[in-house]
Parts: sequence; structure tokens; C-alpha cells
Amino acid sequence: MTTALDTTFVKKRAPTLYLIIAFKLIKGLLLVGAAITAYTLSDNILPDEFRKVLAFLHLDPGTRFFRHVATALATITERDALVFAGLTLFYSLFSLVEGIGMIFRISWAGWLAIGESAFFVPIEINSMVKDFKPTIFFILLLNIAILWYLFQNRHRLFRHHHPHHAAPTEDDMPAAEI
Repeated sequence: MTTALDTTFVKKRAPTLYLIIAFKLIKGLLLVGAAITAYTLSDNILPDEFRKVLAFLHLDPGTRFFRHVATALATITERDALVFAGLTLFYSLFSLVEGIGMIFRISWAGWLAIGESAFFVPIEINSMVKDFKPTIFFILLLNIAILWYLFQNRHRLFRHHHPHHAAPTEDDMPAAEI
């Protein structure tokens, strides 16, 4: 008696995967917001906009830090802001595609997340060697944790393509039927 191979994929609970998905989706949406903001402000006078934000927040624009930020904003051209908006929007799509793909447990989305995390690890290490910053260190640890978790659990978490109509082999049949 031959039996059809069961190729259904049963989604197992994976709370860590759900956290990674939430992180990717939130990051993607924040980046979309940053891209839209940069696009809408691209033709404005950025130091004036910065002063308006400071006034709204009741912060003193005369402090050295805020004067430095306003000076730096004055050097940004409209073209710079548009390039930043475009690149940020493009990068946000990676996080959104990863998150949505991982919701459906699609293996290429997992590999995309693994690749993105692996891509940034050496960049973050290089940044840490030049100038240690706790924020970069935390991001490095988070990327390594995501990379390790997704790589170690890729077979359990994601659906993999198998031949749908392959005939069962002797290895697939119970011993009593051989």
C-alpha cells in the first residue's frame, strides 16, 4: 500500500519569531515615516523648521547643541533631502517585506532577514572599534541574536518547497509494507 507524502506545513508557535516580525514591521514603518518627512521638508528651510519644533517643545534654541544642529541642517540641500528620502524608503521596503514574508513563514523572507542582519554585523563591529557607543553595541547584539535565532531555527520556522508529486520511496514506507 502506498501513501501520499504529507507535505503540509504546520506553523508551530514561535514567540521569538513574532518579536522579530514586530521589530521588522515597526522599523519599516518608522523608516517610511522618516522618508515621507524628509520628502515633505525637502524644499523647506530646515533650520527654521527645527526652530519651530524647538519652540513647540518649549526648548531653548540658543543652547550650543541646538545651534550646532541648526548649523548642520543648513548644509543640507533639497537634493540631499530627496536622496535621503528615496534611499530611506527603499531600505524600509526590506524590513516590511521581511516582516510580511515571515508572517507567512516564507523561507526566502527568513533568508533575507538573515542576510540583512549578517550584512550589518561587520559594519557595526567596525564602528565599535573606531568609537564605542552603547547604542551601537546594543544594535550589534540585537542583530547577532536575530541572525543566530533565524539561522538556527530556519528549518522549523519556515516553509520549504518539496516535490509535490514525488512517488514514495522505500525509505518513506513503514517497515511492514516493504
